[in-house]
Amino acid sequence: MTRIYFETPLAEGTQLALPESAFRHLVQVLRMRQGDAFIAFDGRGGEYEAVLVEVSKRAATAQVRAHRAIERESPLDLALAQCICKGERMDYSLQKAVELGVRRIVPLVSGRSVVRLDEERWARKLAHWRGVIVAACEQSGRTRLPHLEPVQLLAQWLDENRACGERLMLDPQGRYGLRALARPNGPVTLLVGPEGGLGSDELAHARRSGFLGIRIGPRVLRTETAGVAALAALQALWGDWD
Repeated sequence: MTRIYFETPLAEGTQLALPESAFRHLVQVLRMRQGDAFIAFDGRGGEYEAVLVEVSKRAATAQVRAHRAIERESPLDLALAQCICKGERMDYSLQKAVELGVRRIVPLVSGRSVVRLDEERWARKLAHWRGVIVAACEQSGRTRLPHLEPVQLLAQWLDENRACGERLMLDPQGRYGLRALARPNGPVTLLVGPEGGLGSDELAHARRSGFLGIRIGPRVLRTETAGVAALAALQALWGDWD
């Protein structure tokens, strides 16, 4: 059944107007009408049965019904620190990271990042990426929205020591593969470089900040492929891929 995210906290028995994007999807694209049902969630855990009770040409109202205490979050507390890549590559990385269960996403600007914007355009980018995250949650069945942090400079982020728990970074020259590592007892942060990878000084900086370089096979992967492959491997090894 179609799932729709609401920023407003939901509660059984309440009625509320559909957000504009939800109206377009349910009414204009899917041609849903009064009495049609869907799933609503607010990103705080669980989901709700919902039904359209009023539909007009420009708006619709839904009634929130029974709550389902469903939990689909991975037991692996995983954060993706992704150096920003161009256009659809970044969208793809974020979309798949959400599908693969990350709880936190940190967009980083590194020395080889090809995207350079002013503050206003970064704000628009963040709004766009949040939309990508919401859509991925709707599609994948997640009931909790991953946290998207502001865009940060890689060097500053490393200096401020913001990564938690196990710290891993993708490095084609890394000494270890994932199978060589012990199962973590807490959060895991995965650092992924941009197109062209992390520079030698950035790799050294990350190592000083506690990051361990890992390799994921003998082939060099594109940034949007490497991150997704590593996240999938982490879920298979330590997460909920039985």
